[in-house]
Amino acid sequence: MHKLWLVFAQTATIVLAVLFVVSTLRPELLPWQHKGAMVTIKEAVSERTSQDAQKPGSFSDAAQKAMPSVVNVFTSKEVKISSHPLMEDPLFRRFFGDRSEPPQSRRASSLGSGVIVSPEGYVLTNHHVIEAADEIEIALADGRKARASVIGSDPETDLAVVRVDMESLPTMTFGHSDNARVGDIVLAIGNPFGVGQTVTMGIISALGRTHLGINTFENFIQTDAAINPGNSGGALVDASGNLIGINTAIVSRTGGSLGIGFAITASVAKQIMEQIIQTGGVTRGWIGVEVQDLTPELAESFKRPNTKGALIAGVLKGGPADRAGVKPGDIIVEVEGSPVTDSSDMLNLIAALLPGEAATIKVERNQADKSIDIKVGKRPKPLPQEQYEDPDALE
Repeated sequence: MHKLWLVFAQTATIVLAVLFVVSTLRPELLPWQHKGAMVTIKEAVSERTSQDAQKPGSFSDAAQKAMPSVVNVFTSKEVKISSHPLMEDPLFRRFFGDRSEPPQSRRASSLGSGVIVSPEGYVLTNHHVIEAADEIEIALADGRKARASVIGSDPETDLAVVRVDMESLPTMTFGHSDNARVGDIVLAIGNPFGVGQTVTMGIISALGRTHLGINTFENFIQTDAAINPGNSGGALVDASGNLIGINTAIVSRTGGSLGIGFAITASVAKQIMEQIIQTGGVTRGWIGVEVQDLTPELAESFKRPNTKGALIAGVLKGGPADRAGVKPGDIIVEVEGSPVTDSSDMLNLIAALLPGEAATIKVERNQADKSIDIKVGKRPKPLPQEQYEDPDALE
């Protein structure tokens, strides 16, 4: 018995001595050290996963918030099919007689998008989406459909308001488009090519785009988020899912997106919408002049140090400006104390004036400043164009 105890004691002493040496010189060889390391790795992975979950890697919340408020807009209208071009040729008619026939009519349908902005059923869209439409149908993301009626439209900003009589409508919140910055993430939501509701992502590429020849009054947000035919009237939303623009136009040589799209700012859209709802249209100031930008060559000929201002190229006889003494060749430099940068700036400043009220403009004439008081008139509505076959219409 004594010998067994002695053997056990010696063995235990040797084992303890070996463990002491190993733990001192090579602790990684011990099994419980591996177990501790595994625990540490698991904790690190868990912590890293928790941190990654907090990073803004997805915009699904913004999309889910905004998508129910974006609707498909289906329209149909009667259009005229123009006669053969040869029928308009005087030489052809001289030899073959006047064989022209009245234009034939057919029905064409088209599609676009819209944004529900009020529980009362008001939907913002583009004027060109609903222009001359006989029937308008709104389709919600939840599958509901209903006929819509036109409240009013504004061709000069390409905005329109229609109304649908439905309950429990999801509405979109207006964002602060004036606070948008180049580089901000944006989502474009609409119904491109009729494939169904689609969300595309991009950034704000530029702000305050003008002189594009798209609308009379321009102040566009430019984005590289894909916008295609059918997206017109849809929503451009920020990373929080708030409306900052109404998608309107693209620059394209193929008809599809090339990464240059334009949206009307939400601030402008809201202002136009409120006027349309209240009065059925938009009222703007007007003085009856034709203006153009000052090029460097024109500025030099007028002996001006810069190109700021708007050159009056023509004055409507009997109009507000003519009665006040404005002359062709005058350069408008201020409207009611606000400096004029170019012709587009001048147009916006005049449009903001109230018809019937007096306004003071400052012009430069013969290198001298002159203040002129004008009684502002009401801007005439643009003449409607005759509707012929739309090449983008659906069969």
